[in-house]
Amino acid sequence: MPENDMGIGLEIIGWAGSIAVLLAYGLNSYQKITSGSLVFSLLNLTGGLLLIVYTIYKDALANTFVNLVWVVIAIISMVKYFYPKPGKNLQS
Repeated sequence: MPENDMGIGLEIIGWAGSIAVLLAYGLNSYQKITSGSLVFSLLNLTGGLLLIVYTIYKDALANTFVNLVWVVIAIISMVKYFYPKPGKNLQS
């Protein structure tokens, strides 16, 4: 893949990640999904992973760190979703 095409592809990855994270935030803010829902976690996980790829490409290590933490939080949320403590209902 030529360098310019790779750059365009990575820009698209960055935009897709940004849209996924903002979509999760917006849907949650307007109470269309809850922060405990699988959709919320998947949007944050996907967006965070895409943004990690993009920020590594841009050599923006502080942003890479923030998105790495974002992804860890999403993974923990998904584990809690699939393996809830007895007596807790996180599904919404």
